[in-house]
Amino acid sequence: MSESEPHVQIGEVVSRTGLSHRTLRYYEEMGLLTPSSRTDGGFRLYGEADIERLLLITPMKPLGFSIEEMRQLVDALDVLGDPTADAADATCARAQVDAIRDDAVTKVTELKEATARAESFTHQLAQLSLPAPPEAH
Repeated sequence: MSESEPHVQIGEVVSRTGLSHRTLRYYEEMGLLTPSSRTDGGFRLYGEADIERLLLITPMKPLGFSIEEMRQLVDALDVLGDPTADAADATCARAQVDAIRDDAVTKVTELKEATARAESFTHQLAQLSLPAPPEAH
């Protein structure tokens, strides 16, 4: 990251991503995110690329992806963004990204099907003719 690129502190990242401070620190511990720099006082500073990375991986958790799968994606994207990466590494990284994308498509399809079944169920419940509850004495 260049020094001229703006950096923001963790509070701004929380505001822009909807993630908690705790989640950001956990993602840092797990190797998913590294602050671009730190202030003299040690506060984490993030750039646009860091925020974009977070916005990319944030939907993975609700889809059931593991931290390891998230790490595989960001590692593969790092390789693809590295102009010095060799062709074999880039090919492997591309395959990793494609596999995760295919997995995401499958997971979204399954969620859509589950949502349709749930909506059908609630519609069926709404159509039931239930007897009136007994009167209280």
